[in-house]
Amino acid sequence: MVLADDTADPALVACDLLGQAEHDPGSGVCLICLSEPFAQDCVREVERQLEVLPTREIASLAWRDYGIAMVADSPEEAIQLADDYAPEHLELHVDDEPFYTERLSNYGSLFVGEETTVAYGDKSIGTNHILPTSRAARYTGGVWVGKFLKTCTYQRMTPAASRLVGAVTERQCEVERMLAHAITARVRLHRYASIEEDILARQGAVKRSP
Repeated sequence: MVLADDTADPALVACDLLGQAEHDPGSGVCLICLSEPFAQDCVREVERQLEVLPTREIASLAWRDYGIAMVADSPEEAIQLADDYAPEHLELHVDDEPFYTERLSNYGSLFVGEETTVAYGDKSIGTNHILPTSRAARYTGGVWVGKFLKTCTYQRMTPAASRLVGAVTERQCEVERMLAHAITARVRLHRYASIEEDILARQGAVKRSP
């Protein structure tokens, strides 16, 4: 995907779209821009460059079957469209780069500025180029060292917290008919009831029965 505003160069945008279209006939290439004239200029450029592209037999099929050009009414809508599409690669050809980099969230890898083409990430500059496809960027990013680290978590409750969470957990388990689960919460409600009353009594919040 290329997200471009009217300051971008349509010829360069078209070049980068075709650079990815040559992968295979099923490659998806998408342009999001902010005006219809710019979109038309880019489409004309794609068609012009296809005539002389060495890999046009593949790229032309990808463009014909899976090429998309979308016109957003505002930068905010452009961001929404990009996040919904969740591309593997996202290039920004825009004047106000921080506006987009601070708000975009669903992409495999982001290439900021016309100087930074996807091919650089493919071949030389990184970062890791094992990236999510098929909209998987909605919930995960590219492979990085953290993917190979073992992370262990733990939980610890106080008696008062166990009473509070136990009441909610019991109700949820009963709704789901997980009755043995519910019992494990209920026994803690009873087990820690006197402890909670002692705490409240010391704080003067309740009076203990004689």
